[in-house]
This record gives sequence, structure tokens and C-alpha cells, in this order.
Amino acid sequence: MEKKRIDLSRTIYISISLLLSAIVYNLFLLPLSLVTGGTGGIATITHYVFNFDPAIMIFTISAGCVILSYLYIGKERTNGTILACIIYPILVKITSPIANIISIDQTEFLLVILFAAVLNGISNGLMYKSGYSSGGLPILSQILFEKFKIPIAKSSLVINIIIILVGANFFGTTKALYAIVFLYINNIVLDRVLLGISNNKAFYIITDKDEEVKEFIIKYLNHTATIFDVKGGFLQDKKKVILTVIPSREYYKTTEGIKEIDKDAFFMVTDAYEVQGAK
Repeated sequence: MEKKRIDLSRTIYISISLLLSAIVYNLFLLPLSLVTGGTGGIATITHYVFNFDPAIMIFTISAGCVILSYLYIGKERTNGTILACIIYPILVKITSPIANIISIDQTEFLLVILFAAVLNGISNGLMYKSGYSSGGLPILSQILFEKFKIPIAKSSLVINIIIILVGANFFGTTKALYAIVFLYINNIVLDRVLLGISNNKAFYIITDKDEEVKEFIIKYLNHTATIFDVKGGFLQDKKKVILTVIPSREYYKTTEGIKEIDKDAFFMVTDAYEVQGAK
């Protein structure tokens, strides 16, 4: 029963994400001739240059990538990409009339790009949450990593840059710059969907007054602290590191308190997206 519930949840995630992605493509990216990389970017170019149906082009590229994946990566790792490769082109075809139903004012180009990027980031975030892969050109990056150990992030970046540059050749440099803005906002929103908004900050503090800082955290802020020994990489001197997790709203109170106790203290602060087992 539990497994069925998980599978249903994943199916809902991927269905919503693919539908939203198809709407973004047909409502924003295709009408604005915005090439943002991936199979959609290639489909946009071939649509305007050769009058090819974008849905058919996306399916053709995705199917080719799936075949390559079977040959070079294996059946087990390919299975997670098949669903998206089949459903997404169908949804692109079904939602293709949406631009005729909803009119977008293209004079506010930047606003439209930002809104589309946010929606697409949500879509991609839901996709990754589902545990499925979007398939398409990212499969090529996986193959390059498996066969030549080329980092996936680097090969994916190069592939998308090439597609964007080709798009710039047909639609202009300005459109390419907007595409970069789109991808940047998309990635920010994607991370937020995957990780959520951080409600806590993790402090790593190195100070000669570790007992005073620890007392400040425990007695004044009313939070726990963990102390562990470390050794400096250059001077090989032994130090103590205080680790504590503080609610984001107490960030400035904590930093000012540390500075007041030891103005020479070294501390690093990172987002803590999930905290369990401590009060």
C-alpha cells in the first residue's frame, strides 16, 4: 500500500510538472522565439526556420536520446526517462492552441520572461521531486560522463550554450541575453522548490573564547551547540569549532553577539534546510 502511495505521488508530480512545462513552452517560449537550450530550444529553431511541428521535433530528439541511453547507459537507468519523453511531446501538442486563447503583451518582455522562468523553475523542481528524469538532451550529458568522464554540469552547459548561440543567429543577440536571464531565474526557483526556503542558519565558529561563545549560544540564545576539535592546515595548530543551528530571524543577533565576545572570531554561516533531533 505504501509503495502504491509513493508511486501515485510521483506520478502526480511528474504529470503536473510536464503539463506546466508544456504550457510555459507554448504560451511564452515559442511565441517569443526564445531559445533556452534543450529539446524545446531546438524545436523552436526548427519551427521558425523549417516550419517543423515542435511537438514532433521534441519527440524525435527525445526518442533518439532514449535509444542512445539504452545502448550506452543501460535499460535500468533509462526507464526513468521514458515516461517524460512520451508524455511531454503529447502535452506540448495538446496545449499548442493556448497562445491563441491567452494573449500575452510582448511589450513587457522582461516581465513576461521573469514570470515564465518562475513557472518553469516550479515545473522542473516538481520533476526532480518526482524522482523521474526529464530525458531529452541531458541523456547526452550522462553518456559523455559514463564514457569520457566529462562532468555532467559542464557538458550540459556547453550543449545549451551551443543551442542558445544558434538561436541568437536566427533571432538576435537580445533574445539570447533574455534566454540567459530566463535560465538564471529558472535555476534559482528550481533550487527553492527542491530544498524549500531555509528557516535556519548553521554557524561554524572558530574562536579563542569558545567557552564564552558557547555560553552565549546556550544561555542567552537558548540553543544547543556542539564543539569538536580541528587542526589548522597551515600552522597545524589545534582549534575548537562550535557548531550551532539558529533560526534565520536570530541571524543578526547571533553574529553581533559573537563579534562582541571575540572581534577576531572566524565563523561561517550556511543555510540549514532541514534540522532534526535538536531543540
